[in-house]
Amino acid sequence: MTRILILVTNHTRFDNAKAEPTGLWLSELSHFYDVFDGTDVEMQIASPKGGDIAIDPRSLRFPVYDKATRARHLDPRFMALLKNTPSIHDVDWSRYDAVYFAGGHGAMWDFAEDRALHVKTAELYERGGIVSAVCHGAAALQNVRLSTGEMLLAGKRGTGFAYFDEAVAGVRKLVPYNMQDRLKQAGLRYSKAFLPLAKHVVVDGTLITGQNPNSATGTAQAVRQALAA
Repeated sequence: MTRILILVTNHTRFDNAKAEPTGLWLSELSHFYDVFDGTDVEMQIASPKGGDIAIDPRSLRFPVYDKATRARHLDPRFMALLKNTPSIHDVDWSRYDAVYFAGGHGAMWDFAEDRALHVKTAELYERGGIVSAVCHGAAALQNVRLSTGEMLLAGKRGTGFAYFDEAVAGVRKLVPYNMQDRLKQAGLRYSKAFLPLAKHVVVDGTLITGQNPNSATGTAQAVRQALAA
């Protein structure tokens, strides 16, 4: 059986004076999940620390809160998957053929800073597994170093949430760093869509990245094609 490990953030607040809420961007999970639901692919949702997962309230607003996302949000069976998630330390990564990092601004903290997460990601990649991420989920990749000492992203083509689009989203003053620059500093040959928030997916071997929430379905479809190959 083919298995995908889906990772979601535990981080719940921006580090500003008001401690504004953040967390998982729901559609980046639900759209990916929809592509594989009902197939012979087994999915497991986990998080760095485990436990309940907070949803970024911005992801529950029109227009990003679309019909498909709303259907998942109102589905108690689906939402139960975000209750008491296992920690990455309690998951046997060797069972999985791919990992997918869902976004939400919270990922800029815990995905970026979790050394164990980076080691496990490198191990999966080096045994031929697929490493995929969408939007701020790409924050997980900026510090992944392979056993050779080389950065995973070095010389690879890919994408992630554009810094310009942080202003479009109204949170540029809230984010802890420029993720686009961080990815490029790690060696990524970064590209983005011409228009803000337009769909953009990049495949470079077994590294698959999507730029923004609108790219989650395309990222899942690219992962599906890579698994089939």
